[in-house]
Amino acid sequence: MADGRWQVIAAESSVAGLFVVIAAVSVSASVWLAVFGLAGHGLKDLWQHHTQFVRNTHWWPPFCATVDWVAAGILTTAILLGVPFHG
Repeated sequence: MADGRWQVIAAESSVAGLFVVIAAVSVSASVWLAVFGLAGHGLKDLWQHHTQFVRNTHWWPPFCATVDWVAAGILTTAILLGVPFHG
């Protein structure tokens, strides 16, 4: 959002909204949606880094992608180990 261009703000807001919906649905549906959402967000971060879609964010997208993928990996491990997520 700090980029300031209205096209970037609109695109980033739309993408953020999509990921919020995926996260909200995963609460009552399959927790695998959260894994796919995190992995997808990491891919979006790499695309953003590669295209420099948002100015002045050279270090942030790779960092954020790494956090997303580590979280997706931890969540995947918990699912495969049988951790109950829905009561």
